[in-house]
Amino acid sequence: MSENVIEIRGIIRDFKLGQETVHVLKGIDLDIKKGEYVAIMGSSGSGKSTLMNILGCLDTPTAGSYILNGKDVSQMSDDELADIRNTEIGFVFQTFNLLPRTTALDNVALPMIYAGASKSERLQRASEVLTDVGLADRMDHKPNQLSGGQRQRVAVGRALVNKPSIILADEPTGNLDSKTSLEIMDLFDAIHANGNTVIMVTHEEDIAEHAKRIIRLRDGMVSSDITKD
Repeated sequence: MSENVIEIRGIIRDFKLGQETVHVLKGIDLDIKKGEYVAIMGSSGSGKSTLMNILGCLDTPTAGSYILNGKDVSQMSDDELADIRNTEIGFVFQTFNLLPRTTALDNVALPMIYAGASKSERLQRASEVLTDVGLADRMDHKPNQLSGGQRQRVAVGRALVNKPSIILADEPTGNLDSKTSLEIMDLFDAIHANGNTVIMVTHEEDIAEHAKRIIRLRDGMVSSDITKD
């Protein structure tokens, strides 16, 4: 059994714009081990969001292979990819992506519906996770009754609820002030300390510093890959 949770080889992603083909990712090779804490950085247009979408099975590469937890996801159907997204990957987005009319508890429990868990299982696990992210007293609140930081905690809880192999965070502090950003990064540090694999895309150096490994993209290729001691 490989210790890598992610192995990508020769990943190319092209987009057609009218008559033109835009080469966004130009042959990326990457291994990420179980339990790693990785930041993917790069300026706008470097390909980091496209790479994130491929890692998250939200998009498929034009060429190359992607092995996630021993499964080749680059060849999967849309239905199979949806299943992988729900069971193997927990997503945290800059814009939180919460359902506005739904309580924090039900927002967190949502991925478990797709996973086929019973209602009692869902509510028990969701309340456990909300307690873990520091929102035990906010379970019945709706997103508009929560601060930005609390909303992001709900989003992190939702990402954790199905016990995924990896947590993918896309600019997780992008909409937060600096004090709240630090609190959310403390939460990610704790999630990593619990043994989770965390991959985040960020353009902020101070946020990336929380990670143990920083991969920088430039013009669709890996320009540096540094693991800290």
